[in-house]
Amino acid sequence: MRKLLSLTIVILILTSCNTGDSMRSGPADRSATPETVAMLAGLHRAAGEGIMFGHQDDLAYGIGWIYPGGESDVKRVTGDYPAVYGMDLGYIEHRSAVNLDSVPFEDMKTFVQQIWDRGGVITFSWHVDNPLTGESSWDVSSDRVVASVLPGGEKHEEFKAWLDNLAEFLASLRDDQGVAIPVIFRPWHEHTGSWFWWGENLCTTEEFVALWRFTFDYLCGEKNLHNLLFAYSAVGDFKNREHYLERYPGDDYVDLIGFDYYQKGDPGSSAFRENVGRALGMLTEIAVAHGKLAALTETGYEGIPDSTWWTTTFWPTIENHRISYALVWRNAHNLPGHFYAPYPGQLSEQDFISFYNLGETLFQSELTALSIYKQE
Repeated sequence: MRKLLSLTIVILILTSCNTGDSMRSGPADRSATPETVAMLAGLHRAAGEGIMFGHQDDLAYGIGWIYPGGESDVKRVTGDYPAVYGMDLGYIEHRSAVNLDSVPFEDMKTFVQQIWDRGGVITFSWHVDNPLTGESSWDVSSDRVVASVLPGGEKHEEFKAWLDNLAEFLASLRDDQGVAIPVIFRPWHEHTGSWFWWGENLCTTEEFVALWRFTFDYLCGEKNLHNLLFAYSAVGDFKNREHYLERYPGDDYVDLIGFDYYQKGDPGSSAFRENVGRALGMLTEIAVAHGKLAALTETGYEGIPDSTWWTTTFWPTIENHRISYALVWRNAHNLPGHFYAPYPGQLSEQDFISFYNLGETLFQSELTALSIYKQE
């Protein structure tokens, strides 16, 4: 039996004005709902107790199964759900019934309600298609796409229609009492790379900042959405603090900062520990200076070929950095070898259980006990 944290987390309700101090006074959206204000305050406090473990598409599918209801590869191994649940909104711009990984959006709504009821955390990324070419978000054939969606651009009205479709879905995330469920929204991720149409070599700094601010202002202002925390997420190989902040849209537009970084190559490689440790050191300094949450927003080791990766590589890399969560990518049910969390019988299963049993790794049971959404 895993011992639950005994410390009761007292949630501080903070005012909504922006101060610029190292301690933020509330969400970037000054009209955020009370539940969203409480969530941000709770996440800041929980970050002092440990690091939440997250998994992409945890409830949608896994190795050998696809949404039977209540299933989870993490739960199959540990008996507990992750604390953070990642999902992607790609294709919502087209009002598609399913996202780019064939997960029905109606099922996503069910997952969100279940996670909310358990006191878990939801984070959404958005692999939005290229509006200029009609191809995927990975189409980098033009460096005019960001400019085309900004005010005055030839695709601006179409982009607003896409944001309308996104907003309609986000507004539908409500509990049985009609309360808007707060979520972390992570748009325009990995922007310091150049494999998405909004990437570093595909638009100017000014264009990216304008894209971010327009997205924020349109969703929170025009569409009156106030259940969103905004996550700014780079690639983990940023050169220095200045590089990381070069396209930062400002404290009034961001609640959480993070980066994505995956281990590649042989299990014996030290590159992951060295690079992620270096980047987390800079990230947490920036987070303190700007009063933001910090997170390892995407990570993992595809196929997990190292039987002790969780306790000898992953945890030693992150344990001394005050971050809110670390989220590993998905366990694809239809792509052999494409998984980032263990499943029963997988090589690293027992080591993952040891990782789970560490006092400072937070999964769903601890998060439920912490009651991060509690308002006082």
